[in-house]
Amino acid sequence: MKRTVERHLNILEFTLASLLRRRAKNLSLVAIYLLVVFLLASLQFFVSALKREATLILHDAPDMVVQRLMAGRQDLVPAAYLTEISQISGVTAVRPRLWGYYYDQLNGANYTLMASEDPPVTSGHASIGSGVAKARNLAVGDLLPLIRYDNTPLMLEIGAVLPSSSDLVAVDMIIISPEDFRMLFNFPADQATDLAVTVRNPKELSTVAAKIASQFPDSRPILKSEIQRTYQSLFDWRGGMTLILLATSLISFIIFAWDKATGLSAEERKEIGILKSIGWETSDVLLLKFWEGVVVSLTAFLLGTVLAYGHVFFLSAPLFAQALKGWSVIYPRFQLVPVVNAYHLSILFFLTVVPYTTATVLPCWRAATIDPDAAMRY
Repeated sequence: MKRTVERHLNILEFTLASLLRRRAKNLSLVAIYLLVVFLLASLQFFVSALKREATLILHDAPDMVVQRLMAGRQDLVPAAYLTEISQISGVTAVRPRLWGYYYDQLNGANYTLMASEDPPVTSGHASIGSGVAKARNLAVGDLLPLIRYDNTPLMLEIGAVLPSSSDLVAVDMIIISPEDFRMLFNFPADQATDLAVTVRNPKELSTVAAKIASQFPDSRPILKSEIQRTYQSLFDWRGGMTLILLATSLISFIIFAWDKATGLSAEERKEIGILKSIGWETSDVLLLKFWEGVVVSLTAFLLGTVLAYGHVFFLSAPLFAQALKGWSVIYPRFQLVPVVNAYHLSILFFLTVVPYTTATVLPCWRAATIDPDAAMRY
């Protein structure tokens, strides 16, 4: 056992010396390899982190949201729906929600307006997201003018600016009282945007949704689990689209690995011939090339993964942010919580390290089995 370990250590020492002799070639090789690993790992880290953020945000979402459809489009929900849905067995609470969008002609941004009763917002006051505060240069105590549907101004005093930790969902949000919301949009008093339904037993959600759909054919019950799956699928889809854009680098890496597997350079064949002539066995030569592949691929993999970690979780992934988070005039900026998935790292490892290491060893077998004189004459 000790002799085997010493053999590997000696060959590894020779491998490092051999790589240093061709440092320019190997550094460029590691740089290309590192770039591929960096891009793939950054994409994987960013998608995983966004999916985790979406899961945490939706944790406190209502069990079910009931919308009303008119000609396939969302329409306002009459108050009568609330009364009848609350009487369905298993439903513990039904809460009307008031929310919508407001277009700001000053900067071309769309704000998300929401009426809040818990916690209550005093009429004439508003809480705004950090993006709205920055876009309109507002602070606590300033006035925010909004134009009502009758073309008259609605002046709202800023009571609070929402913390930056909530930017993923609240960067463009304005929270006002229900009275101000109805006044701003000329919203009917006996209607709501949708209904938030709470069910006592989560196992009965599908049953309650079926009863609502049967009782109100123009309604669309949406379960929280369906919303979560939609977000997961959305980020997977955007991640896949971004991966397609990275296909050029992937194809280049595949061509590079294939070129490595198809043959050795004259210098490498000569080196193998010299090693064979001084007494190295074929197994020693193959072990040498194996360690060369391991050193190069592991160095690129580890450096690429570390750089990807910093790119995503410290710099907020500027290369992929707009492609995966979406686009808006008021753009959400937030610090992602580090998420490292061992399963995805394992896949990345086997897709990058294993093929290259194998491609390094295979062509050496033929060169290591021929006569040393013939190998040195290449």
